[in-house]
This record gives sequence, C-alpha cells and structure tokens, in this order.
Amino acid sequence: MSGDNHFIVNGPPPDQATALALARHWSIIQIGQTTPPHLQSWSIVTRAFREDLAWAVIVPADAEVTPAVAQLLKELLERGITIRED
Repeated sequence: MSGDNHFIVNGPPPDQATALALARHWSIIQIGQTTPPHLQSWSIVTRAFREDLAWAVIVPADAEVTPAVAQLLKELLERGITIRED
C-alpha cells in the first residue's frame, strides 16, 4: 500500500527494496511494458477475498491513506496479520 493507492498482490512477502520496486513499477501505467525479471514472482490480483490476504506492506508516499485502505488495514490487524511499514 502506498498512500491512497493500494495493490492486492499474489506472491511471497517482499523485502523492503522489492516492495518499493513493486510500488514504483505499478504506480505508473506503462502500456506495453513488461514486468522486470526480478519482479516476476508477483502479480496484481483484480479480485480477492479479504480472508485470503496473508501479508501487507506499506511503502512511503506523499498521499494520506484513504478510509477504505485504513479499514482494510484495521481488519488485517484484527486477524493477526503483520503489517510492515517500509
């Protein structure tokens, strides 16, 4: 999650550098752009059940977290999911 933007991602929990790289890669729409090899272990999921989410990473951003994202984070915390802030 990056400020008022969030991505639901399929893949293993990324380290700090990878989380930042994923946020940068997916924050700008680049038509025809392919995912760099070092980020191919992750893909954006367009639909997911909240119950299936297993990790969250918040990366630095200029924008505030939206109420919807804040609610999702609260629900994850209540389920015992660790939320990293990188």
